[in-house]
Amino acid sequence: MPLNRRRFCTLVGFMPLLALPRWSFAEPREVAMEILHITKPEGGVPNSPLPVVIYHRVIPPDTVDNASYLEHLFSANGWPPQWRYGVYAFTHFHSNTPEVLGVFSGSAKLQLGGAKGEIIEVNVGDVLLLPAGVGHRQVSADDNFMMVGAYPPNVSADLCHDEPSKLAARTKAVAKVPLPQTDPVTGHSEGSMLLWRNAAAAANDK
Repeated sequence: MPLNRRRFCTLVGFMPLLALPRWSFAEPREVAMEILHITKPEGGVPNSPLPVVIYHRVIPPDTVDNASYLEHLFSANGWPPQWRYGVYAFTHFHSNTPEVLGVFSGSAKLQLGGAKGEIIEVNVGDVLLLPAGVGHRQVSADDNFMMVGAYPPNVSADLCHDEPSKLAARTKAVAKVPLPQTDPVTGHSEGSMLLWRNAAAAANDK
């Protein structure tokens, strides 16, 4: 998979909002939510005390443009969309930012947490919210699989590989990443905002 996916976002991520019909605008939503705890390091992947949050059926059934819907939902909640693509086939993570991934086409199997991590299936309308440090890779996908990716404002995400010799330094970097100000799907106080703040408080009490 090419590594220049952010160039693609220059073409699709910043289209003038006023040119879009009203149905394409998204608002914070209450949706089904799944939680995965991937707390232990694996190889050179730090993972995180914060849970992975998976939102299901985020895209309403009558949506005309799935990708634009997710981009406007994320943007409205303070997570500027950065790219449209799939997921790299090698284990990687970000040590300086959380990441949100929204499936707008197709389906795939992803491995979370590192080489021995859990494999999950994602489909259209699923949104994964990954804390900084959580490893992920694409195991398989159909030909239509595509996602919208976004990060908190003013962040340039790094790209870290599974390198055990760098685990200590990257674990420290992950621990310094601030909690985001908003949840990309639900808005200000629900979802990851509640879960991540509680998990961070519990980790600090240990």
